[in-house]
Amino acid sequence: MFKKRGTLETGFLSKYRTAMAATTLIGTIVGAGILAIPYVVSQSGFLIGFIVTVVLGLAFLLLNLMVGEIVLRTKQQQQLPGYIGKYLGKWGKQLMMFSLLLSIYGALTAYLIGEGETLHTLFGFGTPMAFSLIFFAVTFLIIYRGVKAAGKAELIFISLLLLVVVLIGIFSYKDIRAENLSTINISKFFIPYGVILFAFIGYPAIPEIQEVLEDEKKKMKKVIIIGSLLPIVLYVLFSLFVVGIVSLDNFEALEPNQRIATIALSIYSSPMLGAFANLIAVLAMFTSFLTLGIALLEIYKYDYYLSNTKALLLTFSIPLLITLLKLSTFISVIAVTGAVAGGLEGILIILSYWKAKLLGERKPEYSLKSHKVLGTLLIVMFAFGIIYQIYIHFFQ
Repeated sequence: MFKKRGTLETGFLSKYRTAMAATTLIGTIVGAGILAIPYVVSQSGFLIGFIVTVVLGLAFLLLNLMVGEIVLRTKQQQQLPGYIGKYLGKWGKQLMMFSLLLSIYGALTAYLIGEGETLHTLFGFGTPMAFSLIFFAVTFLIIYRGVKAAGKAELIFISLLLLVVVLIGIFSYKDIRAENLSTINISKFFIPYGVILFAFIGYPAIPEIQEVLEDEKKKMKKVIIIGSLLPIVLYVLFSLFVVGIVSLDNFEALEPNQRIATIALSIYSSPMLGAFANLIAVLAMFTSFLTLGIALLEIYKYDYYLSNTKALLLTFSIPLLITLLKLSTFISVIAVTGAVAGGLEGILIILSYWKAKLLGERKPEYSLKSHKVLGTLLIVMFAFGIIYQIYIHFFQ
């Protein structure tokens, strides 16, 4: 999520702009959030997790289409805070910037914790905290020296993670237990909400999709639909396989930060398949950490005009302190970040969409209905999700 994309490919690959645009969105949506989904789904039960996944997935399909129409109604190419500011004013832009900062900090913290646990599982010695610090030192040095993150590499790792999902289904289907999937816990209906919402955030990539498509913007609606629907299928299958194999009891037997899907698989499924899955997770989180770290550093340097030293300090001190002081866990960080930042961004997008319908500068290549009723229901859902997650994580 929140990737900065490179320049458009020319030559042979330019013939496949539609596929490139769709994979840009998919690669932005599918990240470390997928690693937290099976545990929270196992708490509520697979059926409830399936319902929440599909409902939120379709909600984000609509949000992504709204963002696409906002982009197409605007003449000047901008990033998401720019579009929000254009249609909601300065307060909207500032609120979106705050939400993006919260999202990035949450993701950086989750990756720092997750890398420590996953590397510790892979190598089998030392401590998770030691590996988190080693990972932090390496990535800090890379970003300090100005090396750019490789967006293509991240897409490769995400593709390999998709392959792992298929391999789990093929080689571990005999280990899937129906009783692990039949549990229904209504009292924990909303437990998966924040994590799954986090896992669907990908709309910052949509302005980039317009650049990829160039003069084929009429395909933008199709690209957004494909790019938004495939992660729903992926998350449902991944939850089905992992929850069916691991079960809630086995998840609960692990330490809080070991409830990462690939770690659980390496313990309760094929060790070789689990090790491969953990390796892919490490590489995916590594490139995501670099991409987001650079993005946040540049926000402080170019948008807030801070020196490189101050920008580095602000970018990395908060995730490092949260990790060192053990103030949160991998899954808790993702849940709160998803519900609060994702919910706030969703509300701003809907309000901006309604304004863009009235104030847009050009005729878009596609146009949705205003969706006043559905949009209002989503705003209520996002607002409730923000309040709920803050309450259960800070006041219970």
